[in-house]
Formats: sequence, structure tokens, C-alpha cells
Amino acid sequence: MTPDEQRTFLSKEHAEATRYMDNAKETLQKSEKQDDGHYKDEKYVKSACEIAYLGVLRALDAWLFMKGVEFSSKKKQKSIEFYKYTIARIDKKMLSLLKSAYGALHLAGYYHGATGIGIIKGGFDNAYEIIEKIKPDNPVEVAESRGDRAKRIWGRMMISLAVMLMRKPY
Repeated sequence: MTPDEQRTFLSKEHAEATRYMDNAKETLQKSEKQDDGHYKDEKYVKSACEIAYLGVLRALDAWLFMKGVEFSSKKKQKSIEFYKYTIARIDKKMLSLLKSAYGALHLAGYYHGATGIGIIKGGFDNAYEIIEKIKPDNPVEVAESRGDRAKRIWGRMMISLAVMLMRKPY
């Protein structure tokens, strides 16, 4: 993948993950903050947490793709164990962010209906930090695979051959 293709891909994925977070923030604002440090309406908190978590997964998929991780199937749903295992082999800081975002947004916020402002804010902060990792200003170093290298070399050979055949004999 060329640097321009990489920037285009990351720009698209970053914009989409950010759009998820904007939607989550908008949904969360529908629930009023109470004086006791909790949100008032659990329904909006649950929805916002799940939307934010989906944004995290979108960013992680892009990050893993740029790191050269191959997915078995696009339609097959990936489990949290897949993400934890794969990310643990690549980046421990990203793994820590994932665990925190997963715990706060998906488990506490969505499944258990936690409405504590602190835990939800922490989950959102972790989500934004994960999404920031795929920002196109900081492109990820991409190792060229053998298949990509073979395609590149084959393409150059075909161009050279075409140029040689197109030359007029003198």
C-alpha cells in the first residue's frame, strides 16, 4: 500500500470512527447529568456507550489492517478475545486502552447500565485515544508483504517488456 493509499484509507476510517463518537456524544447529551454524579436516563447512556464501542472497533479494525493482520473473513464477527489476543502481540498500550474502553463502554455502560459520569467519561476518553492512533497525520509503518512485493516487481517487468516491444527497430 503506497503512502497516499494509506493516508486515504486512514482518513476514511478515522472519519467514520469519529462520526460514531460524535453520534455517541450527541446521544449521551440527551440524558441529563444529576447532582449525584450520574446520568438520569439509562436508555440514552446504554445507546451512547454501544455506539462509542462500535467506533472503537472500527478504529481497531483499521489499525490492525495497517499492522498487517489478516482477517479470516469480512462477514465473520470478531470476538473480544480475537482483539485482545491479536493486539497483545503487537502493542501493550493499545491492549490496555482496549480493555479499559471495553470494560467501561461495552460491559459497564451497555450491558450493566452503569450511569456514573466518571466511568462513562473514562470510556469515552479511551475510545478517543484509540481513534487518535489511526489519525492520518501519523501513518503506521506498513511492511510490504511478499505478495505485494511480487505484484510490484511483476508490474515493473511487464512495463519494461511493453516498452521494449513498442520500440521501433532502427
